[in-house]
Amino acid sequence: MTVNSFDPSDLGGPLDTSLADELCSLVEQLDDDEPVLDEKQAADYLALALHVGWQTYAHKLSVEVICGLVRLFTLSEMKYASWQAGDKSPVIALVKILKQREEFEPALNRWIKSHTDNKFLPHGSLKDLL
Repeated sequence: MTVNSFDPSDLGGPLDTSLADELCSLVEQLDDDEPVLDEKQAADYLALALHVGWQTYAHKLSVEVICGLVRLFTLSEMKYASWQAGDKSPVIALVKILKQREEFEPALNRWIKSHTDNKFLPHGSLKDLL
């Protein structure tokens, strides 16, 4: 049995695309409105929840998968203390991509705000918007 280790210093390095691909496949199988991970999955994907590389990686993803990831990261940040990312949340990068594609729906904006207490979601830090 192996135990995954998480090194916070790896967050600036390249995103583990095979792990991200795996998470995206999983997101497609989860409930659209309430995607939930079990404890093991939460531990396995923790590095992705805190990684800054989503802006680059997610450009290849469909709108449906991006929206699924937004919901998953939003809910998981509330459920798992170790997933709390504040203004570094992948939700911000994913929403940015949806906006660039003109696919960010007001309903998703309301959903995010009603399912989080992270004051930076969905748009990020005010200083980053200026």
